[in-house]
Amino acid sequence: RDPKDGLARTSPDLKSSDRFENEALLDFAVKENRVSLETALRELRRLLPLQCPLVVNGQELRTPDAITRENPAHPAEIIGHVQMATNEEAEQAVRIAKESFPAWRATPATERAALVDKLADLMLRDRFQLIAKQVLEVGKPWAEADGDVCEAIDFCRYYARDMRRLAAGQRVGHALGEVSIYHYEPRGVALVIAPWNFPLAILTGMVAGALVTGNTVLMKPAEQSSLVAHDLIRLLKEAGFPPGVAHFLPGIGETVGEYLVNHKDVATIAFTGSKAVGLHILQRAALVQPGQRHVKRCIIEMGGKNAIIVDSDADLDEAVDAILYSAFGFAGQKCSAASRVIVLEENYDKFESRLIEAARSLHVGPAEDPRNYFGPVVDSTAQLRILQTIEKAKTQHKLLFQGEVQPVGYFVPPTIFGEVDPQSELAQNEVFGPVVALMRAKDLDHALEIANGTEYGLTGGLYSRSPANIEKVRRDFQVGNLYINRGITGAMVDRHPFGGFKMSGLGSKTGGPDYLKGFMEPRVVTENTVRRGFAAPEGE
Repeated sequence: RDPKDGLARTSPDLKSSDRFENEALLDFAVKENRVSLETALRELRRLLPLQCPLVVNGQELRTPDAITRENPAHPAEIIGHVQMATNEEAEQAVRIAKESFPAWRATPATERAALVDKLADLMLRDRFQLIAKQVLEVGKPWAEADGDVCEAIDFCRYYARDMRRLAAGQRVGHALGEVSIYHYEPRGVALVIAPWNFPLAILTGMVAGALVTGNTVLMKPAEQSSLVAHDLIRLLKEAGFPPGVAHFLPGIGETVGEYLVNHKDVATIAFTGSKAVGLHILQRAALVQPGQRHVKRCIIEMGGKNAIIVDSDADLDEAVDAILYSAFGFAGQKCSAASRVIVLEENYDKFESRLIEAARSLHVGPAEDPRNYFGPVVDSTAQLRILQTIEKAKTQHKLLFQGEVQPVGYFVPPTIFGEVDPQSELAQNEVFGPVVALMRAKDLDHALEIANGTEYGLTGGLYSRSPANIEKVRRDFQVGNLYINRGITGAMVDRHPFGGFKMSGLGSKTGGPDYLKGFMEPRVVTENTVRRGFAAPEGE
């Protein structure tokens, strides 16, 4: 601390030489890694079916209602049973979270950050077990599931480090005889509503962000991934978080989720999911409930209708490989996935033929088999919705390619449509499945017009060798994350802070320098340092 004003210039736990490093992905070409994951899958299967209770104030609770989670690749295999929270348990959790907030707020930021770092250490220890559960519950291929676990670890370490930085505060102004300190403090009870497609990473990012900033947390995971989510509350307890600061409330979004969104004591809502649900949350959060003493803040990440532009001079070999993975990785079940490919007409025919031939090489099957490019979609509801979308599109557009899948399991074939009208439903609505729309553009201006011609603004990409065209697209492609000459999925903490605008989201980017501020309020404390007189402490 500077003796002149008492302000900590840097955190004692954050050295200027420290640098954040992403957790390295596993190389499954290494036999040891393959054997470790195969062992984890066998051990997990011996424990099936798993039981997933609620956790409120550190205590496991069971309710009369439960849902069954099946392996989407093998629906006859029951992965587990998930207890469904009711409004009664939700009310109990809110009350305890509110009561626990003052003590957690008063806990030094360095101590909260140390607990979040410990959480990352435990995830690294349990890495293969966490991967295996994702493979079976949501059908994530090995590498995708490992990436999810690594991202969860990265969120913990990045946010712990960033909180140490923010906790130091900063002096503002330069008036003589006055010291003003700008700093942050937590808002209160935070509700975290997480999706199933990144079942550990996104949930962990929102929860860790809320906890490290001094808020207490209500966790409402997606119904489809509650078994994976249960590992987070287990590890929070093991890491040493006080029982009252985090509560695990799996349940139906339309009932317990709605109850929590409307609750007067919830100060912040962090949500990742569909546009329809995100906008509904924003609408409900704007209503002030009786007894509410704050304006609710929403951190909302919604969907995308993401496009990649292929320029007339693009390297088609690189473009095809990256677009294939951006579109079909994890069966297209990523908000960042490429669902539109806009090709300048000079390259359209060549690109189309190469993309189709590359798509023919894709193998679709159970995620536990690493030979498969992607596995099933998450459940029967998703499968039916996507297949109906494909059948409708066949009546309106030219079908270029549709792969083959096995009849058992919730599989959807990789599907490519050509010469798609940019204003059609297929080109405008998020499908969230392995479906791609190819579109022809007259020139780069036309391509940008098409690319920007949706209500979303999440991710986008460009393949080009022209510096002038790259600069033009960099300036005019209106998305939150723009990728040039690489795929548009796989954002990494710190390297690619993630999030969009327009109808793709509200709030700052995850894994970036502004994210934690969404969970806090800025304050300024100003002191007149030209004191008149001196009041001695009592007893002197």
